[in-house]
Amino acid sequence: MTELTLNIGNGLIPDICIYPANTIQPNFFRDVTKMTQLPIAALEVISANQNIQDVLEKAEQLVNAGIKTVWTIEPYTRTVFETKENQERILPNKIIELDNITIDVQKIFG
Repeated sequence: MTELTLNIGNGLIPDICIYPANTIQPNFFRDVTKMTQLPIAALEVISANQNIQDVLEKAEQLVNAGIKTVWTIEPYTRTVFETKENQERILPNKIIELDNITIDVQKIFG
């Protein structure tokens, strides 16, 4: 699926959005590019040309708009930042968990 523009401000585009199963129905003739319904979580991956502070501020914007959790991943240092309402922290064990979703970031980093 293509990237999704969320109806937040002028339209924010997270790197990855996580929706409950069956929320988005694929239509191979008309791709969904804009969503009014917010995902339950989002992931941002910091690239070499991005400022970490800008990406963490974007995560805060996403949470303030109603997304439960945003994980910001910094691949070089293999650091996972978690942003929730009234809470920001670095995940020491690099395990991302939300509801029935578990991602072992260490396996992604290798």
